[in-house]
Amino acid sequence: MTTGLNRKQTNWGKAIVSIAVTLAAMPLTHILARMLKDGTTGVEQFYAGMGMGAFGLGLVIAGVFIKGDARQSLLGLFGGMFYWMGAIDFLFMYYAERFGTQAQLDPVTGEIVSRPEYLILPATFGFWAMVMMLYLFCTANGCNFLNWWQRLFFGKHKKEIAARPMTRHTSIVAFMEVITMLWTCYLTLMFCYDERFLGDRHPVTLLVGMLGLIGSLFMFARLLRYSSWGMSLRYGFATVIIFWIAVEVFDRISLLPALWNAPGEHILQIILIGGSFAVAGLYVTYRKMMRRV
Repeated sequence: MTTGLNRKQTNWGKAIVSIAVTLAAMPLTHILARMLKDGTTGVEQFYAGMGMGAFGLGLVIAGVFIKGDARQSLLGLFGGMFYWMGAIDFLFMYYAERFGTQAQLDPVTGEIVSRPEYLILPATFGFWAMVMMLYLFCTANGCNFLNWWQRLFFGKHKKEIAARPMTRHTSIVAFMEVITMLWTCYLTLMFCYDERFLGDRHPVTLLVGMLGLIGSLFMFARLLRYSSWGMSLRYGFATVIIFWIAVEVFDRISLLPALWNAPGEHILQIILIGGSFAVAGLYVTYRKMMRRV
């Protein structure tokens, strides 16, 4: 499979456009979902969510028959966003409200910090693990994250266990990337925020946010090397989603205002942030030294 990766040339234009496409798709689907929610009541909301999801699936299926890697990628990405917001997020919202699931409120301000649909999303962990098992054991793919786990688990037997890819349709690949990445990130954040496991003020939660920030910087550097529009669009989406983990965590704990107003009261957080950048710097140095050997 051709990835379009060019290690000598940087493609700032393609990278910026790819990021912008994702940043446009996210609010567009959120606005449409909000309009449907405000404009419907009762079981109408169920049908509205299903309709939005069906529209997304229609885009993805159309991408199977349309030629052109970039167009197929766009249909897969937009179709995935519409499907997630409609058939998944919207329906979770409908059933949460229907059966009276309560939102999580800030104990001080009384503001909503987690909406009801997100509080019940961790119940899908078993389904998520089932899908991940399929990708880990049954597919050779181009995902760096999955390839790392396959090398960790299977070692030299990787090519024997995951010998060949599935039938490849670019729009389906992009669609599944959208769904699995959003699903994984939401599960990670909700388990981190849950006080029974970690809590939003736990050091591990901050480290997850730092991993999202630093990881997205590495991913953006790699994104600049993609000369193919299709691959750039797909990798640009992944870069934005990983960066959004940091945005969500830092906003949840009001990190920047807290460090600015009272840095002396957040020594642990400062140490964790500094340590994260130090480790990232050592990793970059190590990689450069290994390439010279």
